[in-house]
Amino acid sequence: MPQVFSVTSAQLTAWLVAFLWPFVRMLALVSTAPVLGEATVPRQVKVGFAAVFAILLAPTLGPMPDVPVVSAGGVWIIIQQVLIGAAMGFTMKLVFTAVLAAGEYIGLQMGLSFASFFDPMNGGATMVVARFLNMLAMLIFIAVDGHLMMIAALAESFQALPISDAPLNTNGWMVIASGGGQIFATGLMLSLPLVTTLLTLNLAMGILNRASPQFSIFAVGFPLTLLAGIGMLQLLMPHLGTMLTPRFDAGIEAMLRLVQTLR
Repeated sequence: MPQVFSVTSAQLTAWLVAFLWPFVRMLALVSTAPVLGEATVPRQVKVGFAAVFAILLAPTLGPMPDVPVVSAGGVWIIIQQVLIGAAMGFTMKLVFTAVLAAGEYIGLQMGLSFASFFDPMNGGATMVVARFLNMLAMLIFIAVDGHLMMIAALAESFQALPISDAPLNTNGWMVIASGGGQIFATGLMLSLPLVTTLLTLNLAMGILNRASPQFSIFAVGFPLTLLAGIGMLQLLMPHLGTMLTPRFDAGIEAMLRLVQTLR
C-alpha cells in the first residue's frame, strides 16, 4: 500500500516560522538598502529575492523561538526583524547619501544649483552632478561585489543577533545617529579637491576684477567655473573607485557593529 504523507500542525508552524522571520528581516533590508532597494527595482523582484534567500538561509539558523506566529510575541518578533533589517539597509544607504552630499557641494560651486530634476530613486529634486556621482557610486558598488558583501553581512547578523523575543538594546540606534554625522564629513572630503579648485578660481577672478574694473566677472565667471568643474570631474573619475571602496567597507563594518550593539 502507498505510504500516506501526513503533516501535523506543529510541523507546519515550525516551517512557517523558519521561513517567515528570516524573510521579514531580509525583505526589510532589500527595501532600504542601496541598489537592491531602489524605486526602479520592481516590488515583485524584491519580494522574490528575499523569499529565495530566506529559503536558502533557513536551514542554517537552528531552532527558532517557541512562540506562535499569531500571537503578541510573534508580532513583536516580526516588528523586531523589520527594525533590524531596515536599520542595516539604512546604515549602508548613508554611504550613498554622502556621495549625494558631495555632488550637491560640487554643483553649488560649479554654479549648477539650478540644474536639478526629480529623482525617483530619492523621491525629490536632485542636482545633475549629485545624480551622476550617485550612479557611478552604484556601478562601483556592484563592481566591487558590495551587494554580495551586504548580503553576507545580513547572513552573519543571524549569528550575531539570533531571532528571539528579547528586547533590542537601545544603544544600537546610536550607531545610526553617529553615522548620520559622517554624511557631511565624508561628502566634504569627496568634494574637497573640486571645491578647493573652484574656490581658488573664484578668488583669482575676484582679484582680477578688482585690478581691472572693466573686466566683467559675470560674463566670464560662470563659463570658466563650469569648464574648470568639468575638467576636475574628468580628473576625478579614474580615482573615484579608490576613494569609495574604503567607504563601502566602512559601511559594511557599520552594519555589523549595529547588529552587535543591538544584541
